Amino acid sequence: MKKPDLNTVAKIEQAIARKYGSETIVNPKSGWTKEKELDYLEQIKIQYKRELRRREDAEKINKDGFFVSKKLLTKDEDRVCPACFEYSFDLKDDLYMNKHDCCWKCYIHFVKDREQRWMNVDQRVEFLGNFYKGKDNG
Repeated sequence: MKKPDLNTVAKIEQAIARKYGSETIVNPKSGWTKEKELDYLEQIKIQYKRELRRREDAEKINKDGFFVSKKLLTKDEDRVCPACFEYSFDLKDDLYMNKHDCCWKCYIHFVKDREQRWMNVDQRVEFLGNFYKGKDNG
C-alpha cells in the first residue's frame, strides 16, 4: 500500500471545509478535556443501566408452561379482599388494601371507627368468623 500524497489530502480537506464548513475537518481529540471525559463515562454508565433494565424486562419466564415476558407479569398483587373474598378492579381499593388489608366496601362496613379492633388480627378473624356465621351483623 502506498502512502497518500499530502497535497491531495490537503486539497480534499479544503474542498470538504468549503462545502460543509470548517468544523467537519477538525480532529475530535482537539476539543476533548478531562471534564468531557468524565461526563462521557457517566453517560455510558447511565446508558448501561437503562439497557440492563430493558433486558431484564424483556426476559422470558416460564409461567404455567408458557414463556411470558417478565414485563407483562404483574407483581404479586393480591387483589382479592380477605374480608369479603371479592376480586377488586377499583383503584381506590388499593389504598385500603395497603392500609387496612380490606377493600373500600369492607372498610366502610367493618373498619370505620373500629380501627383498633381491626388491627388486632385475632379479633378480626373472630369477628369475621362470627359475621359470616350470622351471629354478628354489625
